[in-house]
Amino acid sequence: QVQLGESGGGLVQAGGSLRLSCVASGRTANQNTMGWFRQAPGKEREFVAGISPSGITTDYADFAKGRFTISNGNAKNTVYLEMNSLRPEDTAVYYCVATVAGRWDSALGWNYWGQGTQVTVSS
Repeated sequence: QVQLGESGGGLVQAGGSLRLSCVASGRTANQNTMGWFRQAPGKEREFVAGISPSGITTDYADFAKGRFTISNGNAKNTVYLEMNSLRPEDTAVYYCVATVAGRWDSALGWNYWGQGTQVTVSS
């Protein structure tokens, strides 16, 4: 079992930046592909970004490319999401995810989910 804890959400003006953090704990916490999803009110959860345990492989949703950066921390049970040039449409609850089987961009494939952290971008 892996437990995930997110932090770093908050309120920011359009054009601003936020850095989300996620710490994994529990069994095999250091061996996971990890990623981020988000869910806006009234919308389905959508893939944001993913990263392999080595950090060599990353993947981003089209809306995240060029603005968001996913990275592993020095402690391999930590993953970050650096978000720049934030837009009001980025407002959502952001979820950390770990251990995937299949496509990274499918919510069904991820085994572990954090509780989420709210990101609100004001115009």
